[in-house]
This record gives sequence, C-alpha cells and structure tokens, in this order.
Amino acid sequence: MKVNDKLKNLSFLLEEDKVIKEIDLKDNITIIYFYPKDDTPGCTKEAIEFSNYYEKLEKLGVKIIGISKDTLNKHKKFKEKYNIKFDLASDDGTLCNAFKVWVEKSMYGKKYMGIERSTFVINKDLKILGVWRKVKVKGHVEEVYNFINNLG
Repeated sequence: MKVNDKLKNLSFLLEEDKVIKEIDLKDNITIIYFYPKDDTPGCTKEAIEFSNYYEKLEKLGVKIIGISKDTLNKHKKFKEKYNIKFDLASDDGTLCNAFKVWVEKSMYGKKYMGIERSTFVINKDLKILGVWRKVKVKGHVEEVYNFINNLG
C-alpha cells in the first residue's frame, strides 16, 4: 500500500462481535497504524501518544485504529491498563500482508519476521494520503497530526 492506493476488501476485527469493513471508514479520515506488540515500551508509548492526541484528532473528524497480531484479549487488557481511547484490531496476518508491513527484521544478528511499525492516513474516499514506514515513536504522532491538520 502506498500513497493514492485505495482500500479494498478489508475487515478489521476489533472485538469478538465487532468487525468493521473498509466501507465503514468512509465517514472519516482514518489513521491505521501497525505496531509489533501490546505492552512493550515503544508500542505502549506510541499508543499513549495517539490517546493523548485523540480529542484533537476527533475534532478533525479522524478515527484511529491500531493493529497488531496480538489477541483480542491482550488488546482489551492493554487498552484498560493504559486507558487507550481508540480501537485496536487483531490481525491474523491478512492486514499485515495487505499493507506490506510483515517484513524480515534483524536483532543482534538474528533474522525473524515481524511487523514494521507503520502508519497510514486514509481519506473518506478510502484513498491513502500519507504513509510512514519504519516509524520512530518520538514525535511521530505529532507529525501525523500536523499532516492531517494541514490537509485543509
């Protein structure tokens, strides 16, 4: 997925009985961000930052969805522990593959597959307006907010 691509045939599992499809995102600008794992330092900081900007983004008509491969139960505990104000989707790999964020990573010389921290901003026509890959958490949410705020 890159700038100007359109979302097609995607669904987001938010809770056991709550699934939204891309068509449900047509009323808002949507931030979809992928992160490796609930309750780890970088991922926690990123989720808290998005929560801190939640009201500002909501005033701009923006919806936020965080996505990882963690279970719905882990997401629920993570949201409660840190008072995360937006939806977290559990992915079986379908979304990671669609957005091309399931990549080979390396730590201490060991290679493994994992989620590349990435953010996508989608408009009301389901077109991708902005893409950030290999995200560094510090200052990222403010950068995304400024990008959306300047769309005019």
